[in-house]
Amino acid sequence: MRSAQKGFTLVEIAIVLVIIGLLLGGILKGQEMITQAKIKNLIGDFTGIAAAYHGYQDRYRAMPGDDPNANTRWATAPAAVQGDGNNVVGGLYNSTTDTDESRKWWDHLRRAGFVAGTAYTQPLNATSGIVGVQTGNGAATPAAALGGLFGLLVCSSNVPDKVAIAVDNQLDNDDSRTGNLRGQKQTTSSPAIAGTADITNYEETGTNTYVLCRQM
Repeated sequence: MRSAQKGFTLVEIAIVLVIIGLLLGGILKGQEMITQAKIKNLIGDFTGIAAAYHGYQDRYRAMPGDDPNANTRWATAPAAVQGDGNNVVGGLYNSTTDTDESRKWWDHLRRAGFVAGTAYTQPLNATSGIVGVQTGNGAATPAAALGGLFGLLVCSSNVPDKVAIAVDNQLDNDDSRTGNLRGQKQTTSSPAIAGTADITNYEETGTNTYVLCRQM
């Protein structure tokens, strides 16, 4: 005679479900911890770069990137390339051209020891975007960026919607269209900054990404 096959008992099934629940809970908790770390890192970028900028100004009485004496201060080959000293950091935050002052900015700060890294390349943020600077909308005669940001801006790209909302909430007012930190919804990686603000506030879909810019 064929012996009857035994199934799982209710107790065994309950134990399996508890284990699955614990595993899922651990995964979700881990993901949340990663998200919180990214939020802290991006906030640290904004505050740290502002501190480096003010430190450079205090020490050299000039703006990094725009510094007209950088070439004589760091003359050892390869010598630094000076700025034009007009108190405007020319170029865009996402520039790939080393002659732009927005790229010289990083070289000057690195030579002064205020930020890590080498040469002109913008650093990466915690969400694989770039961190860069520009003045207003980056035009030859700069106007406002994103509908109201004037002067020197720090911009951080490729920021997931959930992280962008949290950063804005902690540093400003939780609205991408107003305040001294604004967000622009991305359709490409590390896009240029528009002159006008987004029509809608942040939308948390799980797939949206933003470039955040903060006025220094």
